[in-house]
Amino acid sequence: MSFFRALRFSRTPRLAAIIALVALTLNGCAGMFGSEPVRVNVAGIEPIDSQGLEVRFNVKLRVQNPNESAINFDGVSLDLELNGKPFASGVSNQSGVVPRYGEIIVDVPLTVPAFAAVRQAFAFADATQSGQIPYILRGKLADGFSGGVTTGLAGGYRFVNQGTLSLPALGMAFP
Repeated sequence: MSFFRALRFSRTPRLAAIIALVALTLNGCAGMFGSEPVRVNVAGIEPIDSQGLEVRFNVKLRVQNPNESAINFDGVSLDLELNGKPFASGVSNQSGVVPRYGEIIVDVPLTVPAFAAVRQAFAFADATQSGQIPYILRGKLADGFSGGVTTGLAGGYRFVNQGTLSLPALGMAFP
């Protein structure tokens, strides 16, 4: 009889822990619904030292948080496609907090491998007729958990910025 009594009482703390975990999970999920996506735009591009035939740039991203709670991040990754083909990628271990209804600038070194540059040079020759080159910038702000501020998302914040780049008119005229 005492064995069943001990079993019954040992189940109570487990049940309480499970109920608390479910309540916390639902509370965290409730904060995720209704939040606006993070806005990320390129604020600037500067050349940096390269190795061999690769080309490197420091891309400055303006990260805007249109939400009521701060976003804590710990790392950034970027991938750039030009004309539907991979062109450049980069990562940064920069961490920080994007304040609620605020913005910050994040620096990410971006590398263009030599073969990607050559491949795109040929693609640019074809694009000069239309003068437009489509691009897609994909990235992620990695989840950060310090200072009591969390993103609440297991994979971090993903973002996509796309559009077209206009090539300047070459204006070559033959007499």
